[in-house]
Amino acid sequence: MENENEQIRFDTKIAVLLRDDLATWQRLNVTAFLVSGLAATQPELIGLPYEDADGTTYLPMFRQPVLVFEGSKEQMATSHTRVLGRQLPHSIFTADLFATGNDRDNRAAVKAVGQGQLDLVGLALHGPKNAVDKVLKGSRMHP
Repeated sequence: MENENEQIRFDTKIAVLLRDDLATWQRLNVTAFLVSGLAATQPELIGLPYEDADGTTYLPMFRQPVLVFEGSKEQMATSHTRVLGRQLPHSIFTADLFATGNDRDNRAAVKAVGQGQLDLVGLALHGPKNAVDKVLKGSRMHP
């Protein structure tokens, strides 16, 4: 039986890195899209469904916090190189995706650009805490 007073600790970290020049609506939109990729491919990150005192049920969510960071365009590129080198599960969002309106066009926009030329505005990743910290080194917590 779970001890409700015991603090739950996680060996892993879910993090989102956003480019620091995005408008507020873009930051929210990018974050939502990025974490959906982690949720879709890593079911172990998802907790149990929620239920209120009246018995109404709600969809499950991540079982651990999602930390949001920000960094410059250069920081985005550096973190992208690091996450690829560490082979951590991750999703990306490029500036080109603001001009598309569906998944097919989003995928085509990414496919049209080489890895080193991607205009990254967001990156979400999951992995061991120390590995995620190394990928994000130089970024700062989102205000």
